[in-house]
Amino acid sequence: MTTERSPRVDLVQLGEETLQALADGDLAAAEAGAPVPLSPYLAGPECRPVWEIRAVQVVVDPPSADWITRVVWDPERRLAVGRAGFHGPPDGDGMVEVGYSIDPDHRRQGYARAALRALIAWAADAPGVTVVRASVSPENTPSLNLVRAHGFVAVGEQVDEEDGLEIIHERRL
Repeated sequence: MTTERSPRVDLVQLGEETLQALADGDLAAAEAGAPVPLSPYLAGPECRPVWEIRAVQVVVDPPSADWITRVVWDPERRLAVGRAGFHGPPDGDGMVEVGYSIDPDHRRQGYARAALRALIAWAADAPGVTVVRASVSPENTPSLNLVRAHGFVAVGEQVDEEDGLEIIHERRL
């Protein structure tokens, strides 16, 4: 049996002001308040819609700040390679939904795998979490393969306003 080696990653939490700066696409302001150096990708068009949601979310629901999207940080290379986290705290049924995206310059290097594993471990250690969900576009073959390789099973479909059709996968803890 072969095991795929993944780089070690840390999921670095960002403060309210940094989230808002990233939502605004202001990398300089975001870096001024960030605990690690950020990348242009994180302030770019692919990530900004997520930061916009999360910047509002932490104001409306401050405890959600502990659960939401963070920077995927490679501590060995001292490099921000993407973002990953949950959409929010567990719901009333103990479900959390993951979201992740790796900078195109760092894809196919094991970072998404490492981030997903960190999220699963986080959820497994959290009291009351029973299910981890991942909603993935049917065209996103790498992400579909990733969640399926980590024990997620398709349980349905949904249409996301921004992302279109998604296949809902869940993994029981």
